[in-house]
Amino acid sequence: MKRSVIIAAVFAAACFTTATAQLGMFTNEQRIDITRAWKGERFPDGRPMVSDAVLDRLKLTTAEEAWGTLRRLGYNNQFEAGWKTINVNDPMGDRMVGRVVTAVFMPKRADMEAVINDHGKLEKRVGRGQNSWVIDTLVKRDVMVVDLFGKIKDGTIIGDNLGTSIFTKTGNGLVVDGAIRDFSGISEIKGFKVYCRGYDPSAIAEVTLMGMNVPIRIGHVTVLPGDIVLSDPEGLVFIPAHLAEQVADESELTRLRDEWGHQMLREQKYTPGQIDAGWTPAMIDEFNKFAESKGAKVRMNPPRRNN
Repeated sequence: MKRSVIIAAVFAAACFTTATAQLGMFTNEQRIDITRAWKGERFPDGRPMVSDAVLDRLKLTTAEEAWGTLRRLGYNNQFEAGWKTINVNDPMGDRMVGRVVTAVFMPKRADMEAVINDHGKLEKRVGRGQNSWVIDTLVKRDVMVVDLFGKIKDGTIIGDNLGTSIFTKTGNGLVVDGAIRDFSGISEIKGFKVYCRGYDPSAIAEVTLMGMNVPIRIGHVTVLPGDIVLSDPEGLVFIPAHLAEQVADESELTRLRDEWGHQMLREQKYTPGQIDAGWTPAMIDEFNKFAESKGAKVRMNPPRRNN
């Protein structure tokens, strides 16, 4: 039996968070299975591929709007705050929205490190740094999201060189439950948004890459490959791929309702009490015509009649 098959068998019963197809321990079929709620297109490795059109629409979605939809649907643990940031000082600037590529590191253990490095050689991974292996897989509109178990000293996932590579490949940002180094250099990569737990001059050390595009934990959130990460001045929301379009729809509807309601108040056509209360069928019809005039596809449904 080939060595890679033996290793796969040894770790077949391992927890998903310590396995990865690229390292011989997590198959594309397993990745598809854990994201089975997603019914759309996928990347070759099975990661959900939420459309660019939905990503564009989510650029206007706030954390509160996304959180409201997700919580109503039973997803209560999708928001994480408490970040240190780079290049996100303008609270009204563009939000970081992208498809998640996950990576998980654990404290280095010599025997496990040898296994991972052997797999890296078999798969022709470039470079000695395992953090670069993840970067090599990124494509446009991805966001690299890394579980580095909050490590700061020797837990710096990138410096300015790797940051330049990430931004060139993705045009997007980075999230790491760990640290980065070379704050000054990274801050000069305009448009490259970074969310981390700290800064440190040390290089990454004494950790081992245990999985790529596997489920990981970021603070209080379980993050799956292909989730959509949405930044906001308040923090980060991780949206399951199969709910991304619904979040975009409901967010757009909320904004249009607010816009129409404010316009009606300025025109004194309706009172604040009428706008804040349940809308009548006539108001809903008027609002839907307003939404249509804005080119929006979302509509309010008329109230249900009691039998």
